[in-house]
Amino acid sequence: MKKTGIMTDSHSGILENEASKLGIAVLPMPFYIDEKLYREGVDISREEFYEMLRKGADVATSQPSPESVMHMWSAMLQEYEELVYIPISSGLSGSCMTAQAMAQEEPYAGRVFVVDNGRVSTPMHRSVLDAVELAEKGYRAQKIKDILEKNRQHMVIYVGLSTLTYLKKGGRISSVAAVAADVLKIKPVMKFGVGKLDVYQKCRGMKNARKAMIDAMKKEFETNFKEAYEAGKLYLMAASSSTAEVTEEWIRQIKESFPGMDVMCDNLSLGLSCHIGPDGLGIACCNKAE
Repeated sequence: MKKTGIMTDSHSGILENEASKLGIAVLPMPFYIDEKLYREGVDISREEFYEMLRKGADVATSQPSPESVMHMWSAMLQEYEELVYIPISSGLSGSCMTAQAMAQEEPYAGRVFVVDNGRVSTPMHRSVLDAVELAEKGYRAQKIKDILEKNRQHMVIYVGLSTLTYLKKGGRISSVAAVAADVLKIKPVMKFGVGKLDVYQKCRGMKNARKAMIDAMKKEFETNFKEAYEAGKLYLMAASSSTAEVTEEWIRQIKESFPGMDVMCDNLSLGLSCHIGPDGLGIACCNKAE
């Protein structure tokens, strides 16, 4: 039997093809479109999802059922002695806390270790890659969990939205604010720390929103992440719910603004896109796990 398995959910941006290459398991996160249940990477393509979103379909996210989580745990524990599970941040979904509670019960107690390091999207993807690397080096599940959670505070994400419509549908902002923003062509930049989502800046047009995100990240490098940046121990990342062409342009802009740094970029998960909407762009950084 193998020692330590790694599992995550599709909010990491990791789907079945990459999961197979990494030798990990990914739980497809559920969401509803016009009250019909879909699972990311299983029941609907990205193209179909965004087409329905732009046509005004009613979208909503949902937690995975406890049964679906435990079924995947049990299957993995047939192959591994223990398991590290890295779900979406508890600050954004109750699914993490539910998993933590289930991991305290038999037959999972002492064998399933649930990580809550405040991650989502590309930083969450990076955490999964770090976990895989640590497992390959022989670290056990409890130690991997400790290392990942030690870096909990060392992450920030800025996201530029093309519209507030979807945050309004999710009840995160008022209808008046969303309508006013669309009328004035305001593109808000949101800041996500650990478990907290706030409006960082309101910009006229997406071009200004991009500049605001780049400037914000430069400031992070000069202040909160200065030590890690100067030591070469900082990851720079991007995410997008926009077209391939716009995403490529965004990556180029980031690379030009931060010369010499690698930029890891993911498509925003469909579950997150239910709140962000189409044509969103993000930039993030986090410390390398040690």
